[in-house]
Amino acid sequence: MFLLNGERRHCVDVSDRGFQYGDGLFETIEVFQSKPLFLPRHLKRLQKGCERLLIPLPELTLLEDEAAQLCVGVERAVLKIIVTRGSGGRGYRQPDSIVPTRLLGLHPFPQYPDCFQRDGIVARFCEQRLAINPVLAGIKHLNRLEQVLARAEWRSDDVQEGLMLDYDEHVVEGTMSNLFFVKNGVLHTPLLVNCGITGIVREIVIDFALCNNIVVCEQQFDKQSVLAADEVFVTNSVIGVWPIRRIDRQCFGVGRITRTIQQGYAQAREADTKL
Repeated sequence: MFLLNGERRHCVDVSDRGFQYGDGLFETIEVFQSKPLFLPRHLKRLQKGCERLLIPLPELTLLEDEAAQLCVGVERAVLKIIVTRGSGGRGYRQPDSIVPTRLLGLHPFPQYPDCFQRDGIVARFCEQRLAINPVLAGIKHLNRLEQVLARAEWRSDDVQEGLMLDYDEHVVEGTMSNLFFVKNGVLHTPLLVNCGITGIVREIVIDFALCNNIVVCEQQFDKQSVLAADEVFVTNSVIGVWPIRRIDRQCFGVGRITRTIQQGYAQAREADTKL
C-alpha cells in the first residue's frame, strides 16, 4: 500500500531525481497498533536531512496525516517515508523550481526468531568500506550502494549482520544497524562525524543510558577495541536491540548493561504507543 504525493498509486516518474541520482532521503519506521512509533524523531531527522541536501521539506503535518491514513487498522508493519528532489531533467544541476516527491509505503513486518533478542546474533566484519564524507554523515540519504555491496558478502542465514569500517579502519556501524559495545561498565558507540547514520534507536539508547547513570563514550574505535569488548549489541527501528553473541570467531556474553538497555528501549517503545 502506497501514497505517492497523497494519491494511492505507486508509479514514480522515471525522471525523478531519487531514481536518477539517489537524490533524496528516507525513514524506516515500525508501526504498532496503527501507530508509527517515534514518528516525531523520524520526522526531525528527515527535516535535518532535507536541510543538508537543500530539498524543500513537505509540511510535517501533511506527512503525519498521510502516515496516519496508511496505518489505520494496521496491527504491525514497517512504514517507509521517501522524500526526493522530484523531477528535474538530465544533469546534476538542481531544477530552478524544486517540487519534491513524497512516497509513503507500508511493508510487512519481518519475522525474526525470538532468540535474536534473547540469546543474540552472529555478526561478521565486512570487506566493503564506508567512504568518508562529513557533509553526508548522519543523514539517511538514498545512496546506499556501500551497504548493498557489504550485505552481498554473505548469503548464509547463519550470519545476521555485517559490521562496516571506514577507510581509516574505524568501525562505524552495521549494514542495517548502529553499533554499541560495553567495556568495563562504559557504553561505547562510534562517533558518526565522517560517515554512518545517526539512528533513532541509537538516540533513544544514549538518552536512556545518560538518564540512568551509564557512562557513554562516543569516539572512533578500531576493530580490536570491539573484539575486546565485554558486551556488544546493535540497534535499529525495526529490530530494536539485538545482542551480538559472536563476531567472526570472537564470542560475547549477553551482559547486564545490554539487558538494561533492552528493558529501557522496551519501556520507551511502550510509552510511545500510549501517546
